[in-house]
Amino acid sequence: MQFSVLTFIIGLPLLTGIAILLLPKSEKKLPCMFALISSAVTLLLTVWVYVRYDISAGGYQFVQKMDWLPALGISYHVGVDGISLPLVLLAGVVVACGVAISWNIIERQREFFSYLMFLAASVFGVFCSLDLFMLFFFFELAVFPKYLMILIWGSPKTREYGAMKLTLYLFLGSVVALVGVLAMVFASGANTFNLLELEKAGFNPEFQRLWFPFIFFGFAVLGGIFPFHSWAPDGHVAAPTAVSMLLAGVEMKVGAFAALRVGIMLLPDGARSWALFILTLGTVNVVYGALIALVQTDFKYVIGFSSVSHMGLVMIGFATLNREGLLGAGLQMFSHGVMTALFFAIVGMVYDRTHTRDIGQLGGLIHVMPLAAIGFIVAGLVSMGMPGFSGFVAEFPIFMGTWKTAPLVAVVAVLGIIVTAAYILLVVRRVFFGNMSEGTAGQIGDVGRLDKITVVFLSLIMIAIGLFPSLMVPMIDSGVDRILLLLGGR
Repeated sequence: MQFSVLTFIIGLPLLTGIAILLLPKSEKKLPCMFALISSAVTLLLTVWVYVRYDISAGGYQFVQKMDWLPALGISYHVGVDGISLPLVLLAGVVVACGVAISWNIIERQREFFSYLMFLAASVFGVFCSLDLFMLFFFFELAVFPKYLMILIWGSPKTREYGAMKLTLYLFLGSVVALVGVLAMVFASGANTFNLLELEKAGFNPEFQRLWFPFIFFGFAVLGGIFPFHSWAPDGHVAAPTAVSMLLAGVEMKVGAFAALRVGIMLLPDGARSWALFILTLGTVNVVYGALIALVQTDFKYVIGFSSVSHMGLVMIGFATLNREGLLGAGLQMFSHGVMTALFFAIVGMVYDRTHTRDIGQLGGLIHVMPLAAIGFIVAGLVSMGMPGFSGFVAEFPIFMGTWKTAPLVAVVAVLGIIVTAAYILLVVRRVFFGNMSEGTAGQIGDVGRLDKITVVFLSLIMIAIGLFPSLMVPMIDSGVDRILLLLGGR
């Protein structure tokens, strides 16, 4: 059996989570130290895998396969391609930053960092799985850590509602997806959950049209697709900062990735049949999410609905079923993940110091936390799709691909970008500029050292991708080649 570094990337957070739970309750520093070291090592490993991936060869690399339940066709099978590897890197970045800004967690440290590590293991597992059973296993592994972390450490006013709503929505979506997955496995006649074998199953067009929506929309609930999006802003707002970063930055990509990997790639005829419907829903996501964000008075809800809007662009890119759209969607998942993680990190920093998320009570914060203000402006420019930032190189191909497929959708979706610019500029002006309120003046300090490192690190990633898109575009393009091959060379 050949060892794969991907097993270490998945296993290290899992083992760290178990080790943290076994620490004595009296330990106050070790849980966060364990989590920080583990997440830093995992991040370095994801960077190593990203750099070592052979783009010219393409396909799945760093593969490891080991029979687990051969009688049922289930195996431990991992590998990454040009689509999944950027998401593995994204997860490594966001998890490390989430641990770094959670350094001041005092209440039940062991459980907090342990659950955070379990959550990390689950997302790495989904992105790396080449076995459908294992993908679904890791997909479901995240449910309880998410629920418990929001319920215990979330916002006191909304945590019970947010945790329950998120769990019910995602559980319902996963059950629907499971029905479609089982139907597909049984129809293949191959007695296997191997994704590479299922790609060759050749399901008839009628079967694909019938079962595609079960799989795609079941997984896409986690991706925040309309009208199953409402768990997202409520869940993000109720969650503690690190969990908000993971939910919006990575978990929503887990849902979108699974919808692409299992729905579109295994049922390409079904994808063509439902593409126009997905385009329509994605457009509603973009415009509706932006308009609702525009009228929010809660700082965190603005970012929550912004995430719904930007994930709509990912769904639109998927539904184009052409190179430009799929390439843009892959880039958008990475760009949006980093951007949203930075947004929620800064919202958390502001709340920790002002103890309010009411935009009307904030103002002038650039004078006391200048680096956080600059980081928010950078993320805002990414969100607006400004040239020179990762958002532009992600959104431009999506609109190119959409124009080829459905010009009207492209025109309507652009309205969402205009509204995005409006709410970002309004929030920047109201929160960071102007005069500080009387209740906060002189009582707020700057962000800590780890917070500053997180802001600079995430900002530099988005600027680097914007200025040097060749750092990621060729890799994602190699993954798109395989999707187009399965779609019949479109």
